[in-house]
Amino acid sequence: MAFIRYIFIIFGSIFKIMKKLVLFIFIVSSSLSLKSQWLWEYGVAAGATNYLGDIGGKEKTRKDFVADMKLAKTRWNAGAFVRYKWRPKLSLKLAFDYVRIEGDDKLSTNPGRYYRNFNFKNDLFDLGFTGEWFFYENNDLGNTYRYKNGFRAYAFAGIGGFYTNPKSLYQGDWVKMRPVASEGVAYKAVVLNIPMGLGFYFTFDKRNRLGFEMNYRKTFTDYIDDISGNYPSIAPTDPYTRGLVLRTSEMTPQEIENNSNPGAIYSHNWGLKRGDPTHKDAYMTMSLSYSRVIRGKSSFYRARHGFFGKGKKRKMRKIRAKF
Repeated sequence: MAFIRYIFIIFGSIFKIMKKLVLFIFIVSSSLSLKSQWLWEYGVAAGATNYLGDIGGKEKTRKDFVADMKLAKTRWNAGAFVRYKWRPKLSLKLAFDYVRIEGDDKLSTNPGRYYRNFNFKNDLFDLGFTGEWFFYENNDLGNTYRYKNGFRAYAFAGIGGFYTNPKSLYQGDWVKMRPVASEGVAYKAVVLNIPMGLGFYFTFDKRNRLGFEMNYRKTFTDYIDDISGNYPSIAPTDPYTRGLVLRTSEMTPQEIENNSNPGAIYSHNWGLKRGDPTHKDAYMTMSLSYSRVIRGKSSFYRARHGFFGKGKKRKMRKIRAKF
């Protein structure tokens, strides 16, 4: 029930922003005198996902963008979308995605991260609204002059929001970390983000489209992995919570000795540094998509048949040819 409530919160938060945009699109598209076109499409997408945050990296403390990404923790995403061709060079897209991300300090060669010994997974539910600008188009692949097959490449950006609830594997169970408040900070379950990236799609027989998209989402939180600042200055009184937050006690003597800098384990204690609060978290998806295009009705059609196709038909006069 809590999950359903948070999903409604996501839609409610973003709806306030999007309803004006959707209303604007509706008014403009209804008032334009366009010939009948393939304006709307709906589709599904699936692909690979990775996370960019405090867990990961090599021997150094931190690198920008994809340099800290761990391919071993690549996971998946799946979703659905609707796209509207607003202008010849601009489309608008609304998408809902399920995104799984994971991370584990044991994969890092940096001693500080390695001895932190934290792991997490997070199932994100993402709703995004983007504008797509087509910088390359070929509407007649093969030069058939039928204009049935085409190709488009685009760049996009927009605004979105997602539900976040990081979990960590501890004593054989996946434990929800947000209620624990590991650093004494009560972070939010619903957060805004900025989706941006590149994509392309092929159109077949006017109606069918196969595409690829790389979507980098910059978030407004540093807690999608439950790590940001320092350990609490005072240790929790409950032994279970104390062990859940400070994970060095789980490490075996052999794991400690095998690292190139065993003394780095002492950098983790109550009140000391746990993460990097100067950079927000992000996640990236690379997805394949299939979509189906719907033929829109022109203003001439609506004038003749009504907006929903039920209007009164005009009587056409017979024209007699003069010879």
